[in-house]
Amino acid sequence: MTDPTPTDLPTAEQARARLGAVREEVAKTVVGQDAAVSGLLVALLCGGHVLLEGVPGTAKTLLVRTLAATLDVRTRRVQFTPDLMPGDITGSLVVERGGDLTFREGPVFTNLLLADEINRTPPKTQSALLEAMEEGQVSADGETRSLPRPFLVAATQNPVEQEGTYPLPEAQLDRFLLKVVLPVPPREDEVEVLRRHAAGFDPHDVGAAGVRTVAGAADVLAGRRAVAGVEVSPEVLGYLVDVARATRTSPSLSLGVSPRGTTALLHAARAWAWLTGREFVTPDDVQALAHATLVHRLALRPEAEIEGVDAAGVLSAALASVPVPR
Repeated sequence: MTDPTPTDLPTAEQARARLGAVREEVAKTVVGQDAAVSGLLVALLCGGHVLLEGVPGTAKTLLVRTLAATLDVRTRRVQFTPDLMPGDITGSLVVERGGDLTFREGPVFTNLLLADEINRTPPKTQSALLEAMEEGQVSADGETRSLPRPFLVAATQNPVEQEGTYPLPEAQLDRFLLKVVLPVPPREDEVEVLRRHAAGFDPHDVGAAGVRTVAGAADVLAGRRAVAGVEVSPEVLGYLVDVARATRTSPSLSLGVSPRGTTALLHAARAWAWLTGREFVTPDDVQALAHATLVHRLALRPEAEIEGVDAAGVLSAALASVPVPR
């Protein structure tokens, strides 16, 4: 499949309808977790990446596999392990039969990369994704190779088990547009999960659940064009900056939101506004995406951690302290 050209793109309305249909298809296998689905769509429209965090069994991998099934894009999955090497991700030089060196592309050369349990591989291998995630390219053997468009890394991690894991450093976390926490489902959703399994649902066969391909790379790229035209008033821009500055002055934080984080929240809010059918950003859009976009960029002071303060609570306080423009 070749990357779509501008002349191949559908209209903004067609793209929005098709991307909206992704939600209905994902719901055929994943119960609840609407916030995670929204986060993945927002990231696709922003050209960003998503870190999915949740205890085992909350459908992190199933969610990404189902999303991949709804999109007509190339997709690869990598199970991150302690012995994984950087070349296993980006690709490496191999010797052909004639003795010539040839670059063999790694799984990162795809549209949707599922990086399963990313915190189980050492920092050296984690960092192999930095250039790909930030610049959409891979440099090897003195040559830079561009990745397909769109390109999304959907990484999963388990926040509970610490033995044999390597926490992502701040630079790596900052490459993720969003960090979405998948909670244990409420009772009614868990009952629905059991009902589906009792009826024969196989999580390893999403096609049998009736999941259809409803959108493609052209829809994503058309959506990105439309999102770039979503209006942001000076008042909302000021609100974004004031929220970021409120985190920088918090006594509980050693690291507040950087300008990159503010920019990420701007892009996410625009994408969410467009997905919900509006051509302008409201303060509600900013608030809806603030936690997923900013919490993983904050660093608590040691004394605050000892007192049981969490970054989400600090961000909530910062949001509450900033006047909302009307």
